[in-house]
Amino acid sequence: MTTHDLIAAELLDLGAATLGETGGKPMRARLRAAWPGAALAAPALPVVCTAGDNLAVHVAVANAPANVALVVSVGDQPELGYWGEVLTIAAQSRGVSGLVIDGCVRDVARLEHHRFPVFSVGIALPGATKNRAGSVGSVASVGDVDVHKGDWIVGDRDGVTVVPVDTLQQVIDAGRARTAKEDGFFAALRAGRTTVELLDLDPSPITLA
Repeated sequence: MTTHDLIAAELLDLGAATLGETGGKPMRARLRAAWPGAALAAPALPVVCTAGDNLAVHVAVANAPANVALVVSVGDQPELGYWGEVLTIAAQSRGVSGLVIDGCVRDVARLEHHRFPVFSVGIALPGATKNRAGSVGSVASVGDVDVHKGDWIVGDRDGVTVVPVDTLQQVIDAGRARTAKEDGFFAALRAGRTTVELLDLDPSPITLA
């Protein structure tokens, strides 16, 4: 396996939720998997569109290196089908790993058929225009997180987390430590301990009837 593959596998194993608690930056909950079981771990290629237009997405796909995730801001007009099966086939032919878009997509059954990981805010039928300004590779605000080129994107059933590239190893190490600690919790809970004990919670504000 390549270094990229090893990093991606470990990030997926740790998961978006754990990484979001150990130094990653969780995106807002509106970003969810477009189809059940979609999972993604890849470096980001940020894309910024003019609201209502997806020309920048087409340019990004045409110029994207392999093994990146397109991470797309669409401004204040999310309810359009900015992405569908045509762009999916184009992206897969260039080795693009997946898509995170702060807008809607369409052709969802076909996206699932092609096993192309997509995280979006919803599904919408109307298409976007393709003739307005945008950028590829500059910082994009997606899910209320500033995403830089090369930051790692981790998406799964829990949502999407951004792991800044300059803190990647620290976040992974903290994720490993948290996972080990939780494994200890699981064993203690199965042995009869309670979360109140393990987390040293103060139960006094709660009235037991």
